[in-house]
Amino acid sequence: MEIRRFGVGHRRPDGPPGTRGVEGQQIHADALGVISEMALRPRAVIPPHTNPNATYFVIVEGGGFVRVGEETARVSAGEAVVWPANVVHAAWTELTPMRAIVVEFAAPPPAGSTLVLEAEAVDPSAVPSQAEGALAPKPPIDPVDHKSPEQEPW
Repeated sequence: MEIRRFGVGHRRPDGPPGTRGVEGQQIHADALGVISEMALRPRAVIPPHTNPNATYFVIVEGGGFVRVGEETARVSAGEAVVWPANVVHAAWTELTPMRAIVVEFAAPPPAGSTLVLEAEAVDPSAVPSQAEGALAPKPPIDPVDHKSPEQEPW
């Protein structure tokens, strides 16, 4: 069993290059992708940038704002944003902090090649492809099957 620690006390105090008020900790990295935790303080900024890999920005605590291409949305805990490969994206907070798990999938290898991982060949078609560049529509505020937080076991 392997346990990876992240969170308070394990984050880099400087965050990724170009950010302000952001701390992060890589949890896992290999040829297929990277998983990290990011903590954004109030008034933190991940400036607009592109990345060659498709990325999921999964908000697990707090909330803030994200931008994908020309679209901007407010996000909060329990929501995930797709940052498509090679599409400008950004995130920031205003008065509240936000914590997210970032899952970045490596760009698919060129057609006709194979990706070798620990002596195991991986079919390039099995590697996640790039997603379309748009935010998913938000569900209605009170969907029919909504359960109140009071019913949660914790």
